[in-house]
Parts: sequence; C-alpha cells; structure tokens
Amino acid sequence: MLYVDGFVVAVPTANKEKYRQHAADAAVVFKDHGALSLVECWGDDVPDGEVTSFPMAVKLRDDETVVFSWITWPSREVRDVGMEKVMADPRLDMENNPMPFDGKRMIYGGFQMIVDA
Repeated sequence: MLYVDGFVVAVPTANKEKYRQHAADAAVVFKDHGALSLVECWGDDVPDGEVTSFPMAVKLRDDETVVFSWITWPSREVRDVGMEKVMADPRLDMENNPMPFDGKRMIYGGFQMIVDA
C-alpha cells in the first residue's frame, strides 16, 4: 500500500520562485531514492480559522503563503530507507542549498493511505 509524507509550511511570498525551484530540485533527489512523486501546492484559498487552521498551525505572517505538499512512496519500508538516503544526499545539504522558509514552523508526518478513490 502506498505511503505518504505530508508537509505544511509558511513560505515568504517573495520567495515563491525560489521555493518552486528548491522543491523541483528536491523532487529529483527524492525520486532518485525511491519516491514515486512529490507535489507542492501554493496556497490561494487558505482561510484563517477560529479554533485551528493551516495559517494558525504554521504561525503565518502577513508576508507569507501557506504551502501544502506531499510525497508518495511505494511503502513505509521504501520511505524509511529512501528518507535516510535523502537526508544524507549532498544535493540537499542545507549549507549549500538552504530551505527558502522557516523549517522550525514546518508541520509534517507520515501516513498510511486508507482510501485512494
């Protein structure tokens, strides 16, 4: 069964193209290490909530946009091995290829797919 890693981040709106390029470059690395796909979605209708919301969860600032992303893997096992390789891959070295957003406010997790309609 497919496995999905999901992410929500706050990206400075001025960094949209820089983020898009960073994600496109990262997609190559993830796919080289077993991922099936990587999808990045730039927020365009992401309302504030009263109790909780994407903007509240990432502590969105006025000059930022919410980005919702996911990576699909063939299985949890492939993901665990692949993610370890991705983190060690020099193409994503944070010193030479810094993330164009505040990684401390990133929300992420791994999910077993239970419906794929």
